[in-house]
Amino acid sequence: MSAIERPLPPLNADERTTLESWLDFHRATLAMKCEGLDDEQAAVASVPPSGFTLTGLVQHMAEVERNWFRRVFAGEQALPIYDPQADPSAPDGGFELAEGATLHDALTTWHAEIARARELCADRALTDTGRFMEQDVNLRWIYVHMIEEYARHNGHADLLRERIDGTTGV
Repeated sequence: MSAIERPLPPLNADERTTLESWLDFHRATLAMKCEGLDDEQAAVASVPPSGFTLTGLVQHMAEVERNWFRRVFAGEQALPIYDPQADPSAPDGGFELAEGATLHDALTTWHAEIARARELCADRALTDTGRFMEQDVNLRWIYVHMIEEYARHNGHADLLRERIDGTTGV
């Protein structure tokens, strides 16, 4: 049994509750895919020649959270976490693992970005906007995009986890 709580989103709720519940459901799904793995297991690549790993996926999702909620929605000047242009030793977009990268560190960073995202959105309306590609983008669109981003990558996480130790489902 998992120690991570992942409640089913309510079947009959208002729009905001529905969107936030599905986003949290998918965040919890990714956390569950990583549960019980050590750093070595979480760094196992999917299928050569790909270097795609669960640690890299968690790092990537921390970057995605930061980008959409802090940079785009809130307009913060938050530097990328894993940006090889700013830091040549940093992995690209989070997917690549820098030497010494750990699942624990990736999860800690990811959880911090999720907490910041929740803070930034708590008092904002779904119609409030940020800027993306020189256009207004509302919080509703960002939530839908994040749900899509997590759903897609959780499919990848399913396959990665099954390759590591045979665990399926969740």
